[in-house]
Amino acid sequence: MVMLVDCSKCRTTLQLPHGAKSIRCAVCHAITLIGEPRNSPPTPPPTYLPSPTTLSTSNYNYYAPPQVHPPAPVSAPSPYNHAPPSQPPSVHGRKKAVIIGISYKKSKNELKGCINDAKCMKFMLVNRFKFPEASILMLTEEETDPYRIPTKHNIRMAMFWLVQGCQPGDSLVFHYSGHGSQQRNYTGDEIDGYDETLCPLDYETQGMIVDDEINATIVKPLPRGVKLHAVIDACHSGTVLDLPYLCRMDRTGRYAWEDHRPPSGAWKGTSGGEVISFSGCDDDQTSADTAALSKVTSTGAMTYAFIQAIERGQGTTYGSILSAMRSTIRKTDDEIGGSVVTTLLTMLLTGGSAGIGMSQEPQLTANEPFDVYTKPFSL
Repeated sequence: MVMLVDCSKCRTTLQLPHGAKSIRCAVCHAITLIGEPRNSPPTPPPTYLPSPTTLSTSNYNYYAPPQVHPPAPVSAPSPYNHAPPSQPPSVHGRKKAVIIGISYKKSKNELKGCINDAKCMKFMLVNRFKFPEASILMLTEEETDPYRIPTKHNIRMAMFWLVQGCQPGDSLVFHYSGHGSQQRNYTGDEIDGYDETLCPLDYETQGMIVDDEINATIVKPLPRGVKLHAVIDACHSGTVLDLPYLCRMDRTGRYAWEDHRPPSGAWKGTSGGEVISFSGCDDDQTSADTAALSKVTSTGAMTYAFIQAIERGQGTTYGSILSAMRSTIRKTDDEIGGSVVTTLLTMLLTGGSAGIGMSQEPQLTANEPFDVYTKPFSL
């Protein structure tokens, strides 16, 4: 049986290992001691306040017994809502980002440009959008901190950290560059019958991260006034955040929002916040035989196209970004042309992320539909 306790300082729900006498909070680092059961005399039953419908205002002035609240129900359907033990960085400012780049080095599924994509995304967030470096959690194989290696455990921790304590006005970014896949869905909440997944560095032994978990961790908890942007550069990534609406755009720029709410009726939206995701391709743009991950094409092309659209002044609206990204992806040559190539684009090119393919169409999904050509883009 899993035992849940509240942190004695910040009240975050923690998962207590069996037999543990204390636990350190991953959010505020406070240590909560677990008390031993005592053979104390039975306490009298609590006195509850009368219902507001029968208690007059004058009674409040003269009668105020201790108010006892019944324990809140445990609403977490899975361990996805709890932070794994770790040491997340402290937060400075109201902008936070998690950036993940996985190359799967020395494996049969090795990718060449993903770590470089992660570095370039961080460069852009810090220099163009003024994200504090201390508020960016970077997970790549090059990190020396064991908590920043992109394992399944660490990616889960990073997703929880991203949304923990968010408040109205906060701007959050989740970027992933690596392998993506699909697996059969048996709960009836996928229109095509498949869950989309991300592949951590240790996916072969620990398994993949399913879109249901991603949605439960970084989408559903977002309160009103918080904005999350996701940039997912992976195969089968069209609806990897399980957002309810997908913007279907043709090659002329005309678009319509498709309703992707689950047939099961499961809620996939937020708690009032806003989530918008750019992804590398549609869910079904690669072979259904997703065990062969080497079939992923154009690694890094989506990150390249996203950054180039912003660097070249095409990032005024969500529609202009999506159109520019699709135009870049469709090009068959490697010509950069136009204005002077920025340091950021040079980094992308030298890192081998400029391989542009013809088989993918970047996608835009959101928790609510909107006019993509009038809504300003901002991070």
